[in-house]
Amino acid sequence: MSFLKYDDEDAQGFDPTGEIPVVSPVDPRVTIVGAEIASEVAESVEEESILPHWTEAPTGQIPAVLSRESDAVVDDPWASIPAPAWREGEADWVAHDEQFDPSLLGDAVVAEDKQPWEFNDEPVVDEEELLHEAPRPAPTRAQRTRRPARENPLEGRAARAGTQKNIPVAIATGLLAAAAVILIFMLGTIPVMVLISAALVLACVEAFAAFRAVGAHPATLLGIVGTLALSITSYNRGEAAMPLVTALFLFFTVLWYLGAEKKVDVLDGVGATVFVYAWIGILGSFAALMVSPINYPNKHGLAFLIGAIILTVANDTGALFVGRALGRRKLAPDISPGKTVEGLIGGTVVSLLFAAIILPMISPWTMKDALIIGVAIAIVAPIGDLFESMVKRTLGLKDMGQILPGHGGVLDRVDGLLFALPVTYYLVHVLHLG
Repeated sequence: MSFLKYDDEDAQGFDPTGEIPVVSPVDPRVTIVGAEIASEVAESVEEESILPHWTEAPTGQIPAVLSRESDAVVDDPWASIPAPAWREGEADWVAHDEQFDPSLLGDAVVAEDKQPWEFNDEPVVDEEELLHEAPRPAPTRAQRTRRPARENPLEGRAARAGTQKNIPVAIATGLLAAAAVILIFMLGTIPVMVLISAALVLACVEAFAAFRAVGAHPATLLGIVGTLALSITSYNRGEAAMPLVTALFLFFTVLWYLGAEKKVDVLDGVGATVFVYAWIGILGSFAALMVSPINYPNKHGLAFLIGAIILTVANDTGALFVGRALGRRKLAPDISPGKTVEGLIGGTVVSLLFAAIILPMISPWTMKDALIIGVAIAIVAPIGDLFESMVKRTLGLKDMGQILPGHGGVLDRVDGLLFALPVTYYLVHVLHLG
C-alpha cells in the first residue's frame, strides 16, 4: 500500500477535471510538530522545581493552599476571590507568611507557635464582654435545719445553761422522791403503772424540748402518744405489743412528715422522733412489762422493779459522793468531765452492798440473785448515765430539765435506770426468779 503526500504546492496544480495526480511514496512514520521545542524547554527547568517521582519515599512535608490577594480591581465579582497557592518547601513558608490569613481556617485564633493546620479548640472570648456580662445568680434552695459540717461539731450548740448543783437541796429532793415512790409501790400495781407512764411522758417532753432548742423539728405530740401507748399496751398485752406499736409508730411518723414544710429537715425530724421513742419509750416499757399481770400474776414484778430502782439509785449516789471525795482520774473527760474512775468504783461497791443487805429483805429476792443483778446494774447504769451525758453535751445542755431541784429533769434521774430495766427483766427470766 502506498501513502500519498499532499501539500499546498500540490494544491496549486490541482486539476478540477477529476484526474488524480500521481505522487511519489513518502516515509510511513508520524512526525509531531513542536516536540523538539518542548524537549528544549524541559531541559531548561531546574531540577528543584520538578515534582518527585511517585516511586520515591515521602518527604513528610504537607502542602498548603495559600490566599494571594490581588491588587487589581476588576468588574468580575469572582475575581476578588484569592487564587490558591502551593507550598512545598521550607522557603515557601517563609516567603509567603505575610500572605497567609489564619481566619480562613475558622473563627478560632491560631497561636503564633502553631502551624496553620493545628486548630485551637478553645473559642475566643471577648474580655470586655466577659467583664460587662451580668453575674449568673446563685442557685437557691429552701432553708433547712441541718447544720453545716464544722471542725468542732459542738460549736454554737449551747441552748440552755444549767444551774450549779446544790448538794443539800439534791439530798432533800431525793429523800422526798424516794418516799413518794415507796408509797406508790405500796398502793399496788395500777398506781405504779400511772407513775411509770407519767415519768416516761415527762422524760419525752424534756428530750423533745432539748432537740427543738437546737433547731430540730421532732414530732413531739406523736412521740409522746407513741411512748404512752407502748407503755399501756405492754402492761395489758405483754411483749407481743412492742413490735406492733413500734411498727405503727414508724408508719405514722412517715405520714407526719409527708406534709412537712420545705424548711423542715425531715432527716433531723424523723431521727429525733424515733431516737427519743427508742431511748425512752422502748427501754422504759420494760418497767411496764415487769409490773404486768400477764407476766407476773402474783405481783412479784413489783419487787423486781423496785429492786432495779434501788440498785440504780445506790450506784448513782455512791458514784456521786465517792467521786467528789476521792475522785482524781477522769472516767470520760470528753463526755462527762465530772465522772471519775474512783466514783465508778464507789458506785459499784455501794450497789453491791445494797444488793446484799437491802434486796434480800424483799420477797422473792435472794442474796445470790440480788448480787448477780447488782453486778449487772453496776455495769449498765453508768453506761446509761454516760449516754445521756453524751446527748446533753452534743445538744449543748447541762440538764435536760429543771423539774427536780438539785437534780435537773426527770430524764436526768432515770437515765441509768432506762438501761437497767431491760437487763433486770431478762436476768429475772434467765434466773427463773418469778
